[in-house]
Amino acid sequence: MTPAFGLNRLDLGSVANFAASAQLAESLGWQYGFIPSSPLLVRDPYVMLAAAALQTRTLRLGPLIENPVMRHPATIAGSIATVEELAPSRTVLGLGIGDTAVRLMAEKPATVRALGESIDTIHALLRGTPVNVDAQRAPRLAHRRDVPIWVAAQGPRTLETAGRVADGVFIRVGTHPRNIGTAIEHVQAGAEAAGRDAVDVAIGLIFHTVISDDPSKVALIKRSMAAGYAEYSPSLLATAGLVWDSRDLAELQGEVWPDFHHASDLAAAGELVSDLNEATADAFCVSGSWSAVRDQFHDLTARWPAAQVIIPHPVSVGGRAAPAEYMTAFAREVIAHT
Repeated sequence: MTPAFGLNRLDLGSVANFAASAQLAESLGWQYGFIPSSPLLVRDPYVMLAAAALQTRTLRLGPLIENPVMRHPATIAGSIATVEELAPSRTVLGLGIGDTAVRLMAEKPATVRALGESIDTIHALLRGTPVNVDAQRAPRLAHRRDVPIWVAAQGPRTLETAGRVADGVFIRVGTHPRNIGTAIEHVQAGAEAAGRDAVDVAIGLIFHTVISDDPSKVALIKRSMAAGYAEYSPSLLATAGLVWDSRDLAELQGEVWPDFHHASDLAAAGELVSDLNEATADAFCVSGSWSAVRDQFHDLTARWPAAQVIIPHPVSVGGRAAPAEYMTAFAREVIAHT
């Protein structure tokens, strides 16, 4: 099965730019267009998605990722149902515990339990089921629309929760086969524990993607990517049999803001851990020239045929990534050959 390719970095410069970017992505063969939900960094995702819905016909749209900390589950349900009205049968809700978006406001990410409860609530509201919240009358969503909920996850408990209650899961654990395989096993275990057929939980894979003909920049940025995974999910190193042999990440928190994945200068962030061993640096992103990246995606899609969606998350090598240039080049260099 050939996977669908999705992009979570359309042009965020304005509402009009986002809609035009979505239209371009659709014309190039991309099948999903996502937007981060981070109130301090990105314009309102549901306004942007609504504009994109009116300018596209087949592109599937949704936030990646929304979280129940910055928005109440009822608000999320009402907003995504409104988008689905504009893009029927092609709207997806990507949900997670919240990382950068909540940390910027000094909030804590949702607990895995709270995430699971939020998904149950949102699912019920979207399907028109009354929700028991100890109100005088159990509330319903007046404009209900059945929208699939996908969970973005990398930790074992979140992955199992996705298997238990979600329609799909976006797995973000890097590229190492042990980490991907273990993550899928956790999703399957969660589904089976809930009495579900594991095949009913769709699988998506997110891969940070560093593209450059400059090997020195690639070497630094892929180390920043590895550090980003290590600072939030250190268990991934143990699962893959890898070691962290560079500087202590806790000591670096004051030097990288807000984290290694979102630093304004990823090469400079990589300099801080430039002595990290090559095996660990290579285990968390796709990287290199276009030909190297094409080969790596070919290998990944062949190894993981159950993946229905692949999201090559663009990582900027110099300044901000140019969405139109990236989506056009990726479609030409990779999607057309998959």
